[in-house]
Amino acid sequence: MKQFNDFAPLHFEKASNCLPFKIHTIEWIKENGIDLPNDYFMLIWIVAGNGYYRLNLQKEAVNTNQLLLIKPGQLHDLKFSSGLQGYVISFTDSFPDIEDYGREPVYTPIYQMFSQTQVITINSELADDMSDITEIMMKEYSRHNLYRAEILKRYFKIFLIYLSRQLESMEQAPKQSRNTAIFQNFMALLDKNFKEYKMVADYADRLSVTPNYLNEVVKKLTGQPAGYHIRQRVAAEAKRQAIHPDNCMKKIAYELGFCDMAHFSKFFKNTTGISFSDFKKRGTVLQPVF
Repeated sequence: MKQFNDFAPLHFEKASNCLPFKIHTIEWIKENGIDLPNDYFMLIWIVAGNGYYRLNLQKEAVNTNQLLLIKPGQLHDLKFSSGLQGYVISFTDSFPDIEDYGREPVYTPIYQMFSQTQVITINSELADDMSDITEIMMKEYSRHNLYRAEILKRYFKIFLIYLSRQLESMEQAPKQSRNTAIFQNFMALLDKNFKEYKMVADYADRLSVTPNYLNEVVKKLTGQPAGYHIRQRVAAEAKRQAIHPDNCMKKIAYELGFCDMAHFSKFFKNTTGISFSDFKKRGTVLQPVF
């Protein structure tokens, strides 16, 4: 059985002002870490090897040509077993203009992809084409030449088009229904406003629907009402911040918009099933789970 030290972590260093797009090999990141602010999406493409990754303290198997999807706000406790090869692409929604997906149809299935799934398998034919584009992006990213961002944006759009074809072949990108659009807009609003808005009514008002209708739509598509997703989003951010030794409960509660620490403590226990202090001890120690 592999030991904990066999799994090299991704190190999330202090954010810096730089291009809102990064691409590295898994091997490079194991050695150097990665500067990744909390508003970044992440695509992790395993191109060779079989093993495991750990996300949010959960162990999952991964195989060649699988693509892992991590959206902003997910707890960044991410580790890989040794032997895996591939690429890590991280970006903000503004870089490929995903936030403007209504006017760019190619981004619609990508937005759905991050909302609905965590892992997809790339077929071998598309993988060859995507690999060529990825190598070009790697080369351009390393050069720091004139118009670097524009070139990377265009090649990344091609990469996403190939990915959209994969999703189409998997029938994961059906025509949007009104309910699907409401759900997607709700999740987008939640990602951007969860620290400020914690009531279903807050989001329903901005979506021009009633709170009951929003709950019904979200529950029909996910099995859980909108309120559940709001609580889980806030709890996920609380967990992410709690694994850092310097973050105390008072600081985290304030960051997440709680004026009363007792209220935050009760919320954390009810939502996660564990007290903040117990999670803090477990999260900072990070005991082996493999």
